[in-house]
Amino acid sequence: MRKRARIIYNPTSGKELFKKMLPEVLIKMEQAGFETSAYATQKAGDATIEAKRALHEDYEMLIVAGGDGTLNEVVNGIAEHPNRPKIGVIPMGTVNDFGRALHLPTDILSAVDVIIKGHTVKVDIGKMNSRYFINLAAGGRITEVSYETSSKLKTFVGPFAYYIKGMEMLPQMKNVDVRIEYDQKVFQGEILLFLLGLTNSMAGFEKLVPDAKLDDGYFTLIIVEKANLAELGHIMTLASRGEHIKHPKVTYEKAKSVNVSSFEQMPLNVDGEYGGQLPANFLNLKQHIEVYTPANVDNKELIEQD
Repeated sequence: MRKRARIIYNPTSGKELFKKMLPEVLIKMEQAGFETSAYATQKAGDATIEAKRALHEDYEMLIVAGGDGTLNEVVNGIAEHPNRPKIGVIPMGTVNDFGRALHLPTDILSAVDVIIKGHTVKVDIGKMNSRYFINLAAGGRITEVSYETSSKLKTFVGPFAYYIKGMEMLPQMKNVDVRIEYDQKVFQGEILLFLLGLTNSMAGFEKLVPDAKLDDGYFTLIIVEKANLAELGHIMTLASRGEHIKHPKVTYEKAKSVNVSSFEQMPLNVDGEYGGQLPANFLNLKQHIEVYTPANVDNKELIEQD
């Protein structure tokens, strides 16, 4: 019996290139022995609904073609189900943090080849309150950059769009007094932002979590304490080289479970999308999903290659 694969794709990602290449992708999958069909998302939330439907129709594989937001929606559709299909990723977004972390090719047909060859790894995902995430969750005004940056700007200037928007927002940023409980420790004080990372690549910063492991059951918790513009600029420069972890205003820890609360408002960001306001409870779900990666890549090598 032939295996069944369902492609869930965002038709607007990557200048609509995947949509144009879809017939070739379907032929390639069919020739490799997969009965393959495709679904184009039309609005936010569609990928989650379709992933749930594909689950109940017993697809062995879900292929996600789009950015990290589309992948996040698919993961939210399957995360609570005990028999989760394997996930193939064709990176088509502006930044593609997850694809970068897994060393996936950005060429569409090369990414399909990775899936056909069948090598997989199990990776952690995060749960924030009732939502799931694959790359990062964060809190603080600057985290609004990813969902306030217009798609038009992203199309024209790519990842640099986030930098442009970030510079524009710097004067509006404010510190918030928070309490962060992580495993058996507590941080209390004024912070500019916090990040919980699952992969090494976040918002295009590939060295933000230089020692990331994708399958160890731990988040990397980064807290940036109250800082002025000059200090923040210095921290961001260091972050591009992976040297921010030694800055006196940066807390860098590993944790399986994190609780963040405050009497003030602080916006949350989940994989680049608005995630509501504090309070928030974060839990790492160890090796929760299985994804296709290049055959020479396992979880240990994913880190060593960076």
